[in-house]
Amino acid sequence: MKYDLVVIGSGPAGQKAAIAAAKSGHSVAMVDRKTMLGGVTLHGGTIPSKTFREAIIQFSGIKERAFYGDYYTYSAKGKISQEELRLRVRHVEEREMRVIQDQLKRNRIDLYFGIASFGDEHTVVVVFQDMEKKFLSAEKILIACGTRPARHLSIPFDGETIIDVDEILDLPEIPDEMVVVGGGIIGLEYASMFAALGVEVTIIERNPSILPFVDSEIVERLIYHLRNLNVTFRLGESVSRIEKDAKNKVVASLESGKKVKAQTLLYAVGRQTNADTLNLEAVGLKTHKHGRLSVNDNFQTEAPHIYAAGDVIGFPALAATSMDQGRLASCHMFAGPGTTCALKLLPYGIYTIPEISMIGRTEQELTEMKIPYEFGAARFDELAKGGILGANIGYLKILFDPQSLKIFGVHIIGETATELIHIGQAVLKLGGTIEYFRDTVFNYPTLAEAYKVAALDGLNKL
Repeated sequence: MKYDLVVIGSGPAGQKAAIAAAKSGHSVAMVDRKTMLGGVTLHGGTIPSKTFREAIIQFSGIKERAFYGDYYTYSAKGKISQEELRLRVRHVEEREMRVIQDQLKRNRIDLYFGIASFGDEHTVVVVFQDMEKKFLSAEKILIACGTRPARHLSIPFDGETIIDVDEILDLPEIPDEMVVVGGGIIGLEYASMFAALGVEVTIIERNPSILPFVDSEIVERLIYHLRNLNVTFRLGESVSRIEKDAKNKVVASLESGKKVKAQTLLYAVGRQTNADTLNLEAVGLKTHKHGRLSVNDNFQTEAPHIYAAGDVIGFPALAATSMDQGRLASCHMFAGPGTTCALKLLPYGIYTIPEISMIGRTEQELTEMKIPYEFGAARFDELAKGGILGANIGYLKILFDPQSLKIFGVHIIGETATELIHIGQAVLKLGGTIEYFRDTVFNYPTLAEAYKVAALDGLNKL
């Protein structure tokens, strides 16, 4: 079969690339395993983990704790079972699967369920479950095959007590204690979720700090809140050995000599791309750290007709950025030379409890670059809507140029941070100043009003 574009992978990057090409009149084929339609985002990643998070927030009553009893012990529901949480996840996954299938069908994208690899520079070989092969020829190819959890061969994973992030939603029950190895985004998200359920969580991170790309003040606030939820941080510590003791508890031995015990251990130390399964040698491509592919600003690999997008090209490896990477790569494929599509000013969303979102420069970046700045801040507990919601840990900060008043960055922790960030994103991308927020009327009461409070705070400092 001959196509204008063959997409390897059906996650956010692959979906948007395929649909963009199909809508511009090109023939498109997509290849993925049947059990992975929708990619990691739908199977173990963004969709199930964020659904899991919302179910935990609802059942635990963590949003209502400011009103009903002690903030760190109140629960809206008595005993919360893993099965109740999984039920909600399954419902959302099934719904999203139907949406994806409908979109692909509506755009006449041919879907092949099998394992893809390169035959030559313009051929993708698909091996089906019955071992039958099909050869797809294409003018352009997009690699959007995603990632899998990185595993160390010395760790005795068993899927029940020692697990990776793709297995956590299948835990038979909610443990009393959990060790999380890895203080990255995924590790912190799950650590905060289980902490909200009352699980005693210990985070082990080999670096001396967490989330180095996030504004340091926001990180400090997250750590403070998680410690109040009984989370213990072991920063600057590396795990030397993981084993089980006679009581079937997991023991993590640290290089410092410490030992940390728990019912469950979650290993969340990075991800490995699936590019190693594609026979890249056939097209002269090589991978780099963690199997990532290098691309230019147009998402082209060293082979100009082969593009790559999504988690397979590395940071930021977010579903939101992957979608636009795939779409823009597809536009460049068929728009001809001279079309550039590098993404700038990306928002980041971290779905810890509380959630974090940011866009633009951080205070530490501006300091290192020797750029003078001022900031204005607002606390959610000083807003009427914050009081109504019991949002007593929210905080919004705007960094800006004290001369031109143009915005350098916006950083938020708290309720709906990942929604609120888009207000700051729009003003920042359009070159606006902090005066915009001072001179704009926000609905009252809303959390968005924090922008006005922060703007007044910042301007009062000048």
